[in-house]
Amino acid sequence: MIQRMIEIGEGYSDLYELFELAKSQKDRVKFLLKLTSEKNNQKCCTFAVILSPTSIGEFQPIYYCREGITLKENSITKREELFEDLAVTLNKEIITLHIRHSSSFHAIELYQQYLIGILRLNHFIPPMK
Repeated sequence: MIQRMIEIGEGYSDLYELFELAKSQKDRVKFLLKLTSEKNNQKCCTFAVILSPTSIGEFQPIYYCREGITLKENSITKREELFEDLAVTLNKEIITLHIRHSSSFHAIELYQQYLIGILRLNHFIPPMK
């Protein structure tokens, strides 16, 4: 099985594409993830959607918007609300994990491998075959 992290973007508007992607493939959505991290004492968030593998080719995409949302202490941002609305629409729970910030990796590919490892260890995606 091929599992691949697919970055949609980092900005606020890219998140809307992630929402549309999840809605258009709602039967394939397995998990919704909120991955929190910190850089320079600033908390940020990565939203991700894990889809079921394709029937042909066993390709499992994990779409995400990397660290584009700044989190505020004791308040929920509008984009967090929209992600919660998406979860309600899709009848899914949001899984929240605290992870290392992508800037702590030499390359984005290493960050993506790190995320795939975390997802496998937590049984959100199956192990390699």
